[in-house]
Amino acid sequence: MSNPKPLDEEEYDMSGARLALTLCVTKAREGCEEDLAALERMFQQLGFESTTKRDPTAQQFQEELDKFQQDMDARTDFISCAFVVLMAHGLEGQLKGEDGQMVNLDDLFEVLNNKNCQALIAKPKVYIIQACRGDQKDSGEVVPGGNILMVTKDNAQTVPTYTDALHIYSTVEGYISYRHDQDGSCFIQTLVDVFTERKGPILELLTEVTRRMAEAEIDQEGKPKKVNPEILSTLRKRLYLQ
Repeated sequence: MSNPKPLDEEEYDMSGARLALTLCVTKAREGCEEDLAALERMFQQLGFESTTKRDPTAQQFQEELDKFQQDMDARTDFISCAFVVLMAHGLEGQLKGEDGQMVNLDDLFEVLNNKNCQALIAKPKVYIIQACRGDQKDSGEVVPGGNILMVTKDNAQTVPTYTDALHIYSTVEGYISYRHDQDGSCFIQTLVDVFTERKGPILELLTEVTRRMAEAEIDQEGKPKKVNPEILSTLRKRLYLQ
């Protein structure tokens, strides 16, 4: 019988600066101010230098990310990680700017990858996206009772271009993301609650966010709906925020 060994628990170094950029379209998005307030509270508690920009156009989404990257690369102090929060109306793979034009999420994600942002090479880049990814609605379901050769080299250490990134979407591909006009979104409010009230690796915290959201029901025009986040990770180490 095999005797598996526990995983090595290597962690990201979080002793340096923590930077956050929030870009939020408030136009025709009631409740987003509550989300912005919750996020600012979270970033302050977790020791982030946080910047918020309201109502960017599609072009300004790109320009603000570019400026965020350039400012980081110009710094001389050690940077541990960066959070980017993107909140707007959206479709799969796109966000709608305040001007009604669309910007591609992949173009925004490219800005901070290991190739394009020297300050964040091999460091965590966390994206939080509060936006629709389609128009489908989830009413929930009743819960019932080839060979690949891997080559490794021991020469100079390199990392792939797209590692050390974490994408946290408020809903799954093709589905609506909900937001209350007074209380804010279930996604942002739940994420802030978990990130400020619990300790642990970020992926375990996100499992708790998913559990809480899965248990909740959202009332839309008198009909209960379900929603859950989607997490895509290329993190190489454990990421602790506190």
